[in-house]
Amino acid sequence: MEYRVISGAEMNVSRVAQGTWAIGGWMWGGTDESESIRTIHAALDKGINLIDTAPVYGCGVSEEIVGKAIEDRGHREKVFIATKVGLEWHNGSVSRNSSPARIRKEVQDSLRRLRTDYIDIYQVHWPDLAVPIEETARTMHALFKEGLIRAIGVSNYSPEQMDRFMSVSELHTVQPPYNLFERQIERDVLPYVREKNLSAFAYGPLCRGLLTGTMRPDTKFTGDDLRQSDPKFQSPRFAQYLDAVKQLDDLAQKRYGKRVMDLAVRWVLDQPGIIAALWGARHPAELEAVAGALDWKLDADALAAIDQILHRTIPNPVGPEFMAPPARKTVSA
Repeated sequence: MEYRVISGAEMNVSRVAQGTWAIGGWMWGGTDESESIRTIHAALDKGINLIDTAPVYGCGVSEEIVGKAIEDRGHREKVFIATKVGLEWHNGSVSRNSSPARIRKEVQDSLRRLRTDYIDIYQVHWPDLAVPIEETARTMHALFKEGLIRAIGVSNYSPEQMDRFMSVSELHTVQPPYNLFERQIERDVLPYVREKNLSAFAYGPLCRGLLTGTMRPDTKFTGDDLRQSDPKFQSPRFAQYLDAVKQLDDLAQKRYGKRVMDLAVRWVLDQPGIIAALWGARHPAELEAVAGALDWKLDADALAAIDQILHRTIPNPVGPEFMAPPARKTVSA
């Protein structure tokens, strides 16, 4: 495993993190608690010490599973738990709420579900335009000073929003969506991360399974699977992305003896400012491929060839905007 230190937080975290959105079940077709716990244990066995979760993943289910898995294994001090705050759900719908009262309630709920008395990295999940960012930041700063959280992060924030946040509080980590097919953060967020010496966790490095190389033109998504609403998985774009995956896989095999999944994660890890990529395994066997992304680098020729493939196969790339929960315009507690 490769490790990097979070700037300003003195946490030496694994460069591959265990992402737990899918094991929460919501928008991923359900979950199996015992299998999920085995998966987290398998991740720990492979040297993964960063576990990323959120209350909204399964309405608390993901956090509960993470808490049980870590408690069962023991050695809490060797695991870095990253969870989030600022989303609430009502009757199956999710909305943003980063008010001080909401944050104070959520941190206690998360501590209970996670079976811990501190959270290593606490991240505001989405910016809430109905609450001044400075107000949210002050509350996060207070939790930090009280010792309930040990590092402060934001997710899906713009540079302007991070500027406002940092005017009143420390900020250690940033979590944006980032993969070969969703590169919007290269315009603003990634340069900002580098300039401010922040540590970025990239979520979705395999683009919701698209970059695993296992999907086919007839692959179907059922139930509440979020890929049913992702434009990349709809015709005619799905065929374009699958063509890109095939060409990227050919490149990985010819140049490195690797597969497209290895190349996709390595590409993310090689970007300056990215210290970890979230790997959303749901079964222990899905972690076997982690090793293929580690301990090698993409050379300049390969990076150029990758860009050529993407330019040639995907004329009108689309981003992850479909995942954004609705913004609020009025303040609630």
